[in-house]
Amino acid sequence: MQHSNVGSKKLCNKYFIILLLGLLLLSACSIEIDTLQPADDGLLEIHFIDTGQSDSIFIKSPDGKSMLIDAGNNDDGQTIIDYIERLNVHRLDFVVGTHPHEDHIGAMDDIIEHFDIGKILMPKVTANTKTFKDVLLAVKDKGLKVTSARGGMEFSLDEGVNIDILAPNSSSYESLNNYSIVIKLTYGNTSFLFTGDAEKISEEEMLKNENYNLSADVLKVAHHGSSSGTTKEFLSAVSPKYAVICVGSDNTYGHPHKETLELLSDYGVQVYTTADNGNILITSDGQNIEIKRVK
Repeated sequence: MQHSNVGSKKLCNKYFIILLLGLLLLSACSIEIDTLQPADDGLLEIHFIDTGQSDSIFIKSPDGKSMLIDAGNNDDGQTIIDYIERLNVHRLDFVVGTHPHEDHIGAMDDIIEHFDIGKILMPKVTANTKTFKDVLLAVKDKGLKVTSARGGMEFSLDEGVNIDILAPNSSSYESLNNYSIVIKLTYGNTSFLFTGDAEKISEEEMLKNENYNLSADVLKVAHHGSSSGTTKEFLSAVSPKYAVICVGSDNTYGHPHKETLELLSDYGVQVYTTADNGNILITSDGQNIEIKRVK
C-alpha cells in the first residue's frame, strides 16, 4: 500500500508540473487587455480594427497625423467610425484602398463622407461593382481626387514616419488581389509591412526589385492568412518578429490556412489574429514595440 501511495504522489506531481508548464506557455502567448484611448505622445499607434473577415487598419503618428488602410465590409462603417472617434480623431490625412474588393473598401464611402480627408490612394484598376462605384461617388461628392499608387512611391505620414509603396509593380494582373497596394512604414528603428491581399506574383515582383528593403518587424499577413500569398521566399526576406492576421472566426474560406500558420511557426514568428484577440493595438516609440488587445 505504501508503494501505491508513493506512485500516486509521483504521478500527481508529474501532471501538476505539466499543467503548470502549460499555463506558463499560455501566459507567455497572451496579450494584455487595455481600454481604447489615445496613446502617449511620442508613440506611433497601429490599430488592427476587428471587422471580421475583412481589413481595416488605422495608423496615428506621434504628432497626430493619421492614415486608414482599408475600410472593412459594407456593414462596417459605423464600427470603424466609432473606433476612430474614440481616439479623438476627426481627420484622416491619408486613406488607402489597397484594392477594390468589398472586404477592403466596403465602408470606404461611409469613411469619406464622415471624416475630413486629405489624400486618397488606390491602385489604377476599376471594378464593376456597386461597392466600387459608391466609393467613387463619395470621392466626387467630397470634391476629392484619387491618387493612383504604385511601387516606388515614397512620402511621409509625419516627421520621422516614412511610407514606401512597394506594390503594385505591374499595370495588369489577372487577379485583383495582385493590384494590392503594399506599404512599408518606418518609424525610427521599427518597421511595419502592410500587404493587402497580395499574392505570390506580387511577392515575386517585390523580391526581384533590388531597390526594395522588405524587412520589417511586423507583417500584416496578406489575404487573411491565405496560402495564395506569404511564400517562404517572401517571409524570409521580411523576417518579421510579429505577424497580424485580420480574419473572421469560423469563416467559410478556412482562413488562416494551415500552410501559412505552419510557415510562420517555422520562422519563429509570433502570430496574432483579430479572430482570437479582437482589436489589436501595436505601439512603437521608434525603438520598442508593444502589442495589446483593446476594447
